[in-house]
Amino acid sequence: MPDPSIVPADQILSNKLVLIPLAGRPIFPGIFTPLMVNAADDLKAIEQASSGDSLVGIVMLRNDAERPCTDDLHKVGTVARIVKKINLPDGGLNIFISTIKRFRIKRVISEREPMCAIVEYLEDTEDDTFEVKALTRALISEMKEISENNPLFSEEMRLNMVNIDHPGKIADFIASILNVDKNDQQRVLEMENVRQRMETVLVFIKKEQELLRIQKKIQTEINDKVEKNQREYFLKEELKSIKEELGMTTDAKSSDYQKFKEKLDSLHFTGEIKETVDSELEKFSLMDPSSAEYIVSRNYLETIASLPWKEPDPEYYDLDRAKEILDEDHYGLDDVKKRIIEYLAVRRLKKDNKGSIILLVGPPGVGKTSVGRSVARAMNKPFFRFSVGGMRDEAEIKGHRRTYIGAMPGKIIQGLKIVKTKAPVFMIDEIDKMGQSYQGDPASALLEVLDPEQNVSFRDHYLDLPFDVSDIVFILTANTFDSIPEPLLDRAEIISLSGYIDQEKMEIGKKYLLPKSLDKNGLKKNQVKYTKEAFHLIAESYAREAGVRNFEKNLDKIHRKYATELIMSQEVKDATAALDKLLADTGDQAPAPKKESSEIKAARTALSKALSKPLSIAAADIEKYLGKPVFNEEEILKADKPGTALGLAWTSMGGDTLLIEAMDMPAGPGKEGLMLTGQLGDVMKESASIAMSWVRMFALKEKICKVEWFDKHFIHLHVPEGATPKDGPSAGITMATALMSLVRGKKIKANLAMTGELSLTGKVLPIGGLKEKTVAAKRNKVKTIIIPRQNLRDLDDIPDIVKKGLSFLPVSTMEEVLSLVF
Repeated sequence: MPDPSIVPADQILSNKLVLIPLAGRPIFPGIFTPLMVNAADDLKAIEQASSGDSLVGIVMLRNDAERPCTDDLHKVGTVARIVKKINLPDGGLNIFISTIKRFRIKRVISEREPMCAIVEYLEDTEDDTFEVKALTRALISEMKEISENNPLFSEEMRLNMVNIDHPGKIADFIASILNVDKNDQQRVLEMENVRQRMETVLVFIKKEQELLRIQKKIQTEINDKVEKNQREYFLKEELKSIKEELGMTTDAKSSDYQKFKEKLDSLHFTGEIKETVDSELEKFSLMDPSSAEYIVSRNYLETIASLPWKEPDPEYYDLDRAKEILDEDHYGLDDVKKRIIEYLAVRRLKKDNKGSIILLVGPPGVGKTSVGRSVARAMNKPFFRFSVGGMRDEAEIKGHRRTYIGAMPGKIIQGLKIVKTKAPVFMIDEIDKMGQSYQGDPASALLEVLDPEQNVSFRDHYLDLPFDVSDIVFILTANTFDSIPEPLLDRAEIISLSGYIDQEKMEIGKKYLLPKSLDKNGLKKNQVKYTKEAFHLIAESYAREAGVRNFEKNLDKIHRKYATELIMSQEVKDATAALDKLLADTGDQAPAPKKESSEIKAARTALSKALSKPLSIAAADIEKYLGKPVFNEEEILKADKPGTALGLAWTSMGGDTLLIEAMDMPAGPGKEGLMLTGQLGDVMKESASIAMSWVRMFALKEKICKVEWFDKHFIHLHVPEGATPKDGPSAGITMATALMSLVRGKKIKANLAMTGELSLTGKVLPIGGLKEKTVAAKRNKVKTIIIPRQNLRDLDDIPDIVKKGLSFLPVSTMEEVLSLVF
């Protein structure tokens, strides 16, 4: 029996080894493998080793040095015995080596020609525990699964793996055959602890399994697509052959025909519509696809097929929810909301799906369009909006006839194609701004659309079929009644939006406009806060119009300037520079949020804090951001001279105050009379003539002056702001008051304004727009307003907050007016 202490001579390992640098992956112990050697230094090392014990040290290079030295090598390598050498034609060698054991370089003897070092051999530790045995089984089991699914693993490799008797060698063998990064393989080579080595290799196996799973999934998807495409191709070819044998056409035209026929048959047309559609389908089937008529016919059939011909579903309205939606979207407008809720209640009570026509009239910016959108949301219906402002061609409403090139349906049919339902909400904006031309009158074209007696069979010129549009809820918007045709007004239910007072603007600004503007300009919620006085100043001095559009623009202007101040502030610049420097130190790309260092997170927090700096704006700060006030207190109109009187007017932009001025001068023979200036309309000129006639009659009757005064004086009546067109009868009593003040030579009472139409016999007739006029009067510091007695009922519609501090004096005759003003 041999002595176990005796070691065979060929297994004695020398502590002095010549080293072969390895540019590729490391070679593990226990492996028999060929190795190509071409470098001169390496050839010398092989010759030196072959002349001795045939042992060489195989060590992986750290870098790609052209002439490596020992400093370029890893410290741990594998000792190998040269088994065979084969000379190559190019002067190199192909050697077969058998790797034996790990070693670590202790001391370098020779840097080059060849490299030589004193080494120590590394023994495996912790290689006989229960954990190692369990890990051995796990490694073999997992590798079997990989080898079965990977054709690159040969049967010989599987057998070698099973027959290896040492756990450490199993881990080495698996690490050498897995597709792992060479630095990870070197890390495994340097591990003396077998358990740690096996755990690391097990992680590599799991990654390989995941890659194989993904690879298999991708391959399966690709195969499925290829198989599906091939199957579809064969089926199509087979279908084509069958159709050819049966004499059936196989082109795109027949496909279109079949598609249209199936769709149109499913709509179950009757009468005229069925006859027209069947005729068009028959013509389409006989047309040549290359002809121009083919495309026209195809587009026509496509339009018919895409329209919602089916009857709409029954409606149900939750009035409480509708009220919530209207309150959520709009502040104030109580009259409008009340009318809309009443309208919905009637529709629910009648169980009637038929649409109706609502006309919203009011100044710009009061929310007419958004009210229409809210109505659609409250009714749970699709919403479609188009504007007819500036429209001059009736074909925009009723479409073009198909005989024209590029013919299209009108906006009504286009909208129905888009919403895909027969009972949507249609908003037609700016109907007071439609025009007329040689192309037709779009306002007249709208009459058929909006007439409940006619729109059950509306005929679009393009469609040329009766289509029922009576289920559509039409909401029209306009700024004024003046230019809307009477027949169109007659068909609509009119709801007036009279505009907002300053207090309402402030509430709207606070609840709706401020959050919207902050978000639009990149600022955070509540980052900018306004005092009540600041909001009031914006409404009073910068945004006096009836709507809130200018109010929003002014808020945007403030927030843009503050955003600029923030970005340009030194604090934000410093915080941005600090963050950019930290990010630059981490590389070109910013790290993922979870992997950011505490310094980067702190820098981001500092920048966010600097950008979130709050701002409080008082009334004194407004001028800094918005400049000088647009409306100044010094611009308040006063009738403080004889011949002047303050009137109230309604415009499409809201209420306004008018200072009417009268002046007399001596006139020569034939030069007496009345001259009017100030861009006055025909109705206002007539009012001035009536006022002049009444004043002349009253002055002579009451013997205020003699008839010679009128014969010898030329009177000039002027309404300032001459560039602004002004019209309407409501300044009648104001003009008469100004003329009477001129005749008497006496000024009227201070802080007094008036509105009312004057008849030739001296009666004061009612006017409209009293709320807007009252708001304008209050803005002008007026204390007393003279109104027609018949307008007393309109005072109930004016909010108490507007009427507060004002006195209303109702009058029926011009004599009453004169008794109050002097």
